[in-house]
Amino acid sequence: MKTISYHPYDLLKLFKKEKIADIEDLKSALGTSSSMTIFRKLKELNYLSSCSHSGKYYTLKQIAKFDNDGLWSYKSVLFSLYGTLATTIRTLVEQSDKGYTAREVEGLLNVKPNEPLLGLIKSKAILREKYSGNYVYFSNNSIIKSRQELLRRESYEELSLGKFKPDVLMDEVKAAIIIFFSILDEKQRRLYAGLESLKYGHGGNWLISEMLGLNIKTVAKGRQELLHSETLTNDIRKSGGGRKNIKKKSQGS
Repeated sequence: MKTISYHPYDLLKLFKKEKIADIEDLKSALGTSSSMTIFRKLKELNYLSSCSHSGKYYTLKQIAKFDNDGLWSYKSVLFSLYGTLATTIRTLVEQSDKGYTAREVEGLLNVKPNEPLLGLIKSKAILREKYSGNYVYFSNNSIIKSRQELLRRESYEELSLGKFKPDVLMDEVKAAIIIFFSILDEKQRRLYAGLESLKYGHGGNWLISEMLGLNIKTVAKGRQELLHSETLTNDIRKSGGGRKNIKKKSQGS
């Protein structure tokens, strides 16, 4: 009996045309009823499963156009560089400046995250705390969690005090920031710009870059140095600094 040979090129043609496909589309393109055959050919093409729609859709890594968060959505089907929906949510929470609420995760993914969030909490892959009546999900790394909580707390305090948003900061506040910035040395300016950027979260680098006339890469570098503790405290105070020792004069002098 002659063995039927299937070529992955037929699947590649389908993906180039449609971008994504489910198992029935793939079977039709390859002319087989065997799911096992489909997955063998998909492996040859470096495929991805969707992290939405229960993983029923497939695409190729060479076709997906991932954004800065490692996400790609096509016709409401979500794909992620990180694999499953649970793994994606955990990674995004780990990388976030101030954690995420369930609503914020849903806004980012356009997928209801409740079930995977509960699973991640149960396995202690992420942690959660209550802020202003809402659960906020944080990294399970204590150092990262502390930083995320601090920034989250500051953002709630700004809202509760009715402070201005970054795009409507008072001219007087801007002027004070610029004056203070002008008396700092190069390293202090970078770190201060990074600190101000952190306060505003997403878009902070651009805002502070525009306000202070700094290259946005310099602001981003200062922000990363602060987030990853790359700045040593003893760098701030140079050797030989501080009050000089006073030598007692001898009675004979």
